[in-house]
Amino acid sequence: MNQGKYVFSQITEFLPRRVFDTIVEKYSGNHYVKHFTCWNQMLCMMFGQLGNCESLSSLILCIQAHKSKAYHLGLGVGISKNNLAKANESRNWQIYSEFAYILIAQARKCCGPDEFELSIEGNVYAFDSSVIDLCISVFWWAKFKKTKSAIKLHTLYDVKTAIPCFIHITEAAVHDVNAMDVLEYEKGSFYVFDRGYIDFKRLYRVHTEGAFFVTRAKDNFDYKRQKSQPCDRCKGVICDQIVLLKGYYAAKKYPDKIRRIKYYDVETNKTLVFITNNFELSALEIALLYKYRWRVELFFKWIKQHLKILTFWGTSENAVKTQVYIAIITYTLVAIAKSELKSPLSTYEILQILSLSLLDKTPVKELINKPYLQNFKEPLYNQLKMF
Repeated sequence: MNQGKYVFSQITEFLPRRVFDTIVEKYSGNHYVKHFTCWNQMLCMMFGQLGNCESLSSLILCIQAHKSKAYHLGLGVGISKNNLAKANESRNWQIYSEFAYILIAQARKCCGPDEFELSIEGNVYAFDSSVIDLCISVFWWAKFKKTKSAIKLHTLYDVKTAIPCFIHITEAAVHDVNAMDVLEYEKGSFYVFDRGYIDFKRLYRVHTEGAFFVTRAKDNFDYKRQKSQPCDRCKGVICDQIVLLKGYYAAKKYPDKIRRIKYYDVETNKTLVFITNNFELSALEIALLYKYRWRVELFFKWIKQHLKILTFWGTSENAVKTQVYIAIITYTLVAIAKSELKSPLSTYEILQILSLSLLDKTPVKELINKPYLQNFKEPLYNQLKMF
């Protein structure tokens, strides 16, 4: 990084500007725009994300207070609450969605494994959703119940790299299993779902496309045992069976064999039943795979706490999606910077530093690589429980 630049500018240098400009041109994002471009809009929103601004008004207040620095930060000139709000409302959210996926692909290539204990060649994904409540009088387009509006954020989370690799935004009323229809399954990869995603027709699609699923069985799981395999009860494995589904409709939806594993977790004093179409991993490895499903839930908690998603800075569907995808861009950019600068700190720790250093001119590599910072522990990711 070049000395003399603001920390915010040093971080945003990791963004592929030419790629972004190509996407903007594709959607005519800067059509009739004289000063405040899509690039300026995105950087303004990212500045607000990293600076923990609570609203559009507070963001503009901060920018106006440092008006002389705005141009050098890449925020443009003549910024007002009105033109930023108008940009969020009118400029196609797909610009930021497409750019987010470019960054996600880049991050997954450069970010190494994140405390992953299993030796599995394929990718490991956790798929889950989170509901974000909205005010029904303002966000009428996202009506969920008579007195409530909400959206649902469906996320496919790459467990090995700690990167969200697919984001699907729907109305909250959309059932979780419906989001499985938009996933493209990778052959040889593992997909970890919770019980809300049990739909045997959809799970059979995972199987026929050469991927593996791991989930917990529902209490009414009806099966016929075909074979019992040896298991180590001392390690909590009560049974490891190969079964077929009972019932006409269930068997028709999933006609092949399924592996059923019953496991006792001594930490929580709970007995859990897993089902999977993988017959190679040990029963303990399957149980550990399911443990990693909680990482996507921790990601939801993390992003709600540290990036501005719960408080939206626009009321239209376009503005909400724009803000969500720019939040993902911000998260992914910090992950890329962490990898490129070889920082020992977590993404959370780096964000804490950046929030207080955006207008500093310290070289960012020096800022996030100081040895004494390594003793600071990230609270969320240290809370990972088995189940």
